[in-house]
Parts: sequence; C-alpha cells; structure tokens
Amino acid sequence: MLTLAISKGRIYQDTMPLLASAGIVPTEDPEKSRKLIIPTNRADVQFLVIRATDVPTYVEYGAADLGIAGKDVLVEYGADGLYEPLDLGIARCRLMTAARVGFQPTGRRLRVATKYVHTAQRYFARQGRQAEIIKLYGSMELAPLVGLADCIVDLVDTGNTLKANGLEPRELIMNVSSRLVVNKAAMKMKHQAVSRFISDLGGIVSRQANLSE
Repeated sequence: MLTLAISKGRIYQDTMPLLASAGIVPTEDPEKSRKLIIPTNRADVQFLVIRATDVPTYVEYGAADLGIAGKDVLVEYGADGLYEPLDLGIARCRLMTAARVGFQPTGRRLRVATKYVHTAQRYFARQGRQAEIIKLYGSMELAPLVGLADCIVDLVDTGNTLKANGLEPRELIMNVSSRLVVNKAAMKMKHQAVSRFISDLGGIVSRQANLSE
C-alpha cells in the first residue's frame, strides 16, 4: 500500500488529472467528503487529505510514503528528510515581495508581514538588509494599508488581488510549482512500488510539457 499526502484546493485540483492519467482515481471527492483517508480505485494506493503545510511532516515521519506540496512549503518548513524526485509543473506562481504603489524604503529596518517567516528571513539576510518579520496567517495585503508593515512576502499568481488593494509586486524571491516528495525509508522498503509511481507520473508530466511547447 502506498499512501499519498495531498492538500485540498488548487494543488489537489491540478494533481487529479495527472493521477487520473496514471490510472489513479479517488473513490470519493475530498473536496466534499469529510473523510481524511480516501481510498482510490487501486487497492495499493490511498490518499491522506491534510493541510498543505503538514505534507512535508507527514512524509518525513513516515505517516505517508509520498506527498505533493508546493516548493514554497518545502522551502519554508524544511524538506531535508525527504527525496524530491519530481517537479510536477502544476500550481505555478511566484513568491514575491509587494508594497504599496510608489512606496520607497527609508534607511530604517524594513517591517515585513508574511506567513513565510523563515524564507523571508533568509532572503533579506542574503541581501544584507535588516528586516523585522511579522508573522501573519492571512489577508497579507491589509498589512501595508494599515501601517502594520512596509511590505509583504506572499504568493503572487495574476497579481489582481495586489492591484485591487493598491499594492504592486516588487522583488521575485522564487518561482513556485508543486513537487512530489518521498519518504526516504519508503524509497528503500517499497522501492519497486515507489519507483513505478515516480516513473508513471514523471512520464505523464514530460508528455504534457512536450505538448505545451
């Protein structure tokens, strides 16, 4: 049995067509079901439906054999105990700084609101810039508008939400897409099944990439 950890929302929606092409279909819709363990049409594969930020932890500690998570989550929460064999090329976006239109930083320490605390700290430290990081869990765009922060670090897709709130994207921290991660022990103990899963999914990703070129 292979257990795949996945989160609801965009990553789930973008992943399902890939898994379906590999012949793996959930027996229930996790978006509607209250169940957190979802069987599939294959007796050897099941899904764990969890928070996106918990996916690396479940996989690292062996509660799941594999997982699908955004690169932003893997960088922020750490993925040293995982293999990351495959970029799925889905749920693409950018992790960026953003500020009010026309904002110019002064010489004082920058105040930055974000849920990506560790990533932001590393980014500004690499640049030799002093920054006070304020952890928020949502509605990042509000922070510069009410004077809580000078700028934010957040995911940007179309940029429409920033624009609607009088903000503009500034600096690109990294491009983000969803990755397949694998528990190191599972890679050894279930090598054949895990390798086949990676190969099947990788082939589908490659074919889709070729079609889009």
